[in-house]
Amino acid sequence: MSTNVRAGYKQSELGVIPEDWDAIRFEELFSFRNGVNADKASYGKGTPFINVLEPITYSHLFGHEITGKVTLTESVTASYSVRTGDVLFNRTSEVQEEIGLASVYLGKDRVVFGGFVIRGRPNNAKLDPVYSGYSLRASFIRAQLIPMGQGAIRANIGQQNLGRVVTIIPPLQEQYAIAAALSDVDALLVKLDALIAKKRDLKQAAMQQLLSGQTRLPGFCGEWEVKRFGDTLKVRHGRNQHEVAVAGGIYPILATGGEIGRTNISLYDKESVLIGRKGTIDRPQYQNSPFWTVDTLFYTEIFNQTLPKFIYYKFLMIDWWSYNAASGVPSLNASTIENIQVAMPTLAEQTAIATILSDMDAELTALEARRDKTRALKQGMMQELLTGRIRLV
Repeated sequence: MSTNVRAGYKQSELGVIPEDWDAIRFEELFSFRNGVNADKASYGKGTPFINVLEPITYSHLFGHEITGKVTLTESVTASYSVRTGDVLFNRTSEVQEEIGLASVYLGKDRVVFGGFVIRGRPNNAKLDPVYSGYSLRASFIRAQLIPMGQGAIRANIGQQNLGRVVTIIPPLQEQYAIAAALSDVDALLVKLDALIAKKRDLKQAAMQQLLSGQTRLPGFCGEWEVKRFGDTLKVRHGRNQHEVAVAGGIYPILATGGEIGRTNISLYDKESVLIGRKGTIDRPQYQNSPFWTVDTLFYTEIFNQTLPKFIYYKFLMIDWWSYNAASGVPSLNASTIENIQVAMPTLAEQTAIATILSDMDAELTALEARRDKTRALKQGMMQELLTGRIRLV
């Protein structure tokens, strides 16, 4: 380690930290206990039961998922209950990166913890529960825990290994300040998620009304014409991409899950709606610039008097699984798509409807970008605040 430590800081097992912070092992902070393994007949009713820790970064329970209910005797329930401030750690996981994942219970209801987790009950008054909910998921903690996972099929960790993990503990007043700052960001993230969900619901309702003709926009009247998709477009097959793929190419190579590479040769250079031929058959894509599609992804040539973006929204409303033509890997046939009957308005009304839905999409995209930026900001804040690089008091 470097000996050049700035004033007010000191060396620790985890590097340079503020002089008034402590580097402490988990064994000094927690008393550990493995969870209860109940028999199958006990599940289904009784006390709420936690046996899974999810790798999310915020929620009321800091990631705990109530996985069910279990009926136990009163003495067993008392022994394996979780109380406010207790920490649960993933004891076993199929995913190495989630071993030892920590969550702090901030609820007040009686909850029992299962055999997939280890309870850490704080025995040190130096640790604030809300602060620990953030600090125990910090990168310097995960870097110690993940390599400890053992097992050929499932990664496992025990109390002894958990006890050796080192964390950084600021004075309580600074813990409160850090937790308050990060909680404010989490509150914003929760609001953004709620707003995004609301906007998605509004868009879905608008699509149901506008694309069916149940609600008409001002200035439009008259019956819609029932047509086959084949009257408005031609379904085309994608092609193998291996001979055209090139790093840093101009155009995207598209598959059912999105872009998988780049090319300098386009297969089609007009607006188009794409839909999976095999595999993922229920995720239409809209493309308004040149592209290449692989052979498992159809693209469409849209005819005159038909707006591609309107067709895209129409595709979004179709239950594509009902047209699945295979018993194994899901598949669509070009002829099946072209023979689907839909009600179509005039080009002018198509344009008006697509404009409204596109504006709603743009608003959603902006909100999602704001949420993603806020998440990134939070991660940066955690890195700086939880290591003492930035001080709040």
